[in-house]
Amino acid sequence: MKTIFRLDASIRKDGSTSRALADTLETALVARLDDSTIIRRDVGLEPLPPTVWAASAFAGYTADEQRSDEQRQAQAVAVELANELVTSDAYVFAVPLYNFGVSQHVKNWVDILLTEPRFAPGTPKLLAGRPAYLIVVRGGGYGAGTPRHGWDHATGWLTRILVDVLGLEVELIESELTLADFKPEMASLRELAAQNLQRAHGIAGEHGRRLATLFEDVAAVAA
Repeated sequence: MKTIFRLDASIRKDGSTSRALADTLETALVARLDDSTIIRRDVGLEPLPPTVWAASAFAGYTADEQRSDEQRQAQAVAVELANELVTSDAYVFAVPLYNFGVSQHVKNWVDILLTEPRFAPGTPKLLAGRPAYLIVVRGGGYGAGTPRHGWDHATGWLTRILVDVLGLEVELIESELTLADFKPEMASLRELAAQNLQRAHGIAGEHGRRLATLFEDVAAVAA
């Protein structure tokens, strides 16, 4: 049985493009696998408490017998987050761009995770080489030649964390102009936005099928 970790960061339950793309990947993957488990962490709709990071971080510098109840509870949250990753075989991160930067909920998740001793700086990368998919959704256009080229301060940071810090093998799935249908000033971009979204769904589905094939091939070799 294969275990997939999925993190959603959209603050929208309905109408979320990042969730829809993650659904496409997940559906394509599960359809090909005989047995799989999805671990879901929804930091967009069920954000982690903002005080957990500081409490868990300071607990690491406090003798065990002197730790407060708050620190112990925070450490327990960090352990839970770490366990979700360690016990998974592949990862899907669905993260919209908010205000030109990474979602505060994802940043909080990362900060808490890195207080767990297994993921502390300098420790062996427990997830090294495992497949991961980063789904990035942007409401506007940020490509070369656009007025806001270079304003996406999230994707580079997320890639650095997933690849350089966690050691994952990351495939990037992107969709832009997702606000075109809702903003009159973007009306001329709606056709392009639809094309971008269709392409992203196609890529997400293909990645799901390829991952299933990878798992099948590994299982066949091990049999």
